[in-house]
Amino acid sequence: MPGHYERLSYLDNSFLALESRTTHMHVAAIALFEAEPLRSDSGGIDTDRIRRLVESKLHMIPRYRQRLAHVPIEKHPVWVDDEHFNIEYHVRHYSLPRPGTLEQLRDLVGIIMSQQLDRSKPLWEFNIVEGLQDDTFAIVSKIHHCMIDGISGVDLMAVLLNLAPSDEIEDPVPFVARAEPSGSELLVRETARRTGRALGALRSVRQLTDDASELLQSGVHRARAAGYSLSSGWLTSASDTPINGKVGPNRLFATLETPLEQVKQIKNVADVTVNDVVLATVAGGVRRFLTHNREHDVGGLDFRAMAPVSVRSQDQRGTLGNQVAMWLVSLPVSEPDPMARLSAVKRATERLKDTNQALGAATLVRLSAGAPATLVSMASRLATGVRPFNMTVTNVPGPQFPLYLLGSRLLSSYAQVPLWQSHGVGVALFSYAGTVYWGFNADYDIVPDVDDFAAAMSEAFTELHEAAMRAEPPPPKKKPKARPPLGATPSTKKPAAKKPAAKKPAAKKPAAKKPAAKKATGK
Repeated sequence: MPGHYERLSYLDNSFLALESRTTHMHVAAIALFEAEPLRSDSGGIDTDRIRRLVESKLHMIPRYRQRLAHVPIEKHPVWVDDEHFNIEYHVRHYSLPRPGTLEQLRDLVGIIMSQQLDRSKPLWEFNIVEGLQDDTFAIVSKIHHCMIDGISGVDLMAVLLNLAPSDEIEDPVPFVARAEPSGSELLVRETARRTGRALGALRSVRQLTDDASELLQSGVHRARAAGYSLSSGWLTSASDTPINGKVGPNRLFATLETPLEQVKQIKNVADVTVNDVVLATVAGGVRRFLTHNREHDVGGLDFRAMAPVSVRSQDQRGTLGNQVAMWLVSLPVSEPDPMARLSAVKRATERLKDTNQALGAATLVRLSAGAPATLVSMASRLATGVRPFNMTVTNVPGPQFPLYLLGSRLLSSYAQVPLWQSHGVGVALFSYAGTVYWGFNADYDIVPDVDDFAAAMSEAFTELHEAAMRAEPPPPKKKPKARPPLGATPSTKKPAAKKPAAKKPAAKKPAAKKPAAKKATGK
């Protein structure tokens, strides 16, 4: 019986290729929960119940019990079942000295994030941390970027969380690892796969032609969008700044909370999107930090943020693997006025939408599937000095209602993005139950004062909100005229014949004037 394996996409493989000793390509989330409902008889957190819950859900996310293997010669990675999978290794237990503070938790998170995942095992960890103040505990989850993107990650976390408290844990579905193919079997089957799709050296050309034909059928706008994406700055370097440099292996973590209602107030007043508000806040925060904390001249600075955009279709929702494209956004850090910064961000993101650059980036990834050297080349260019952006900024909208892990309510959740080569800090946001939670992942050597960086973001948001509240709201939008459906033939009906105008009634002759009545006079 042949062994089972699943080939990684070239996009997923690129996240493995980007990883180095100092560049960790795992993503993370720090979730805080109520402790009392999951307290054990000994007074601590019942980690065994959490392990049983996780194990009972793993049949829904089979990638969590798979590890990497490689095709001989080609060295392309594939997923195979891990016959030695051990839930105890992946769901771990820590305890802070009571009462542990949020600062101590952040320090621990920095240590956990500084350690790379073991590639000989499934690429994820759940770290349960008890001993926190305010009768809470935390789960620090870590998963390699090659397994999942942020939007899908919300779906995966949802399998552990409920809409209401519940103590029910289903019996786990028995796991029987499927046989792993031998190296020679992998090589033979992958060779057959390639030759089955095309013949010899014509494979890439033929695949490219097939893809191009299909893309043309869906519209030439895809090719135009790809051109816009390439010309948006991916082939040139952004400005050098004090928060960019040689990254080390150690990480620091900081957090911030902002009310979602205030974000929406800014959005409504300025007629922008939530993402526009986020990017304008980041522009203001970077400006403050560089000016005040680094004494750096921001005039004329070409500062760019990479903003991941999900291209996952509705029928792909909940599936594993990366379905993400990347926006490249110039942030107006040289602009001192907060509302002017917001307007500049709005213009930039509207142009990205008008030129459909998310579709363009997704198209380039799709076409590159026939040429694996493309993404590997991109990774090597990034690692050798071509830095098209200064930081990653990702914003994931979450549910605005409470969620529960068994009986414990989720109180807050902070996300973390990996640092690319030469990036000293990355920003991730997650909105939940009326609050936007910010997570700042920083290099220990480049941004040791990451708490000051978070404070600069807080000040920039306050400045933007106050300015928006003083501004006049935009005039109401006019309703657009109804358009015919796409592909409909314009109407060729003749205009209706005008009805003959009704004859006006003849003008009446003015009546003869009666003699004026004499006024009565008294004698």
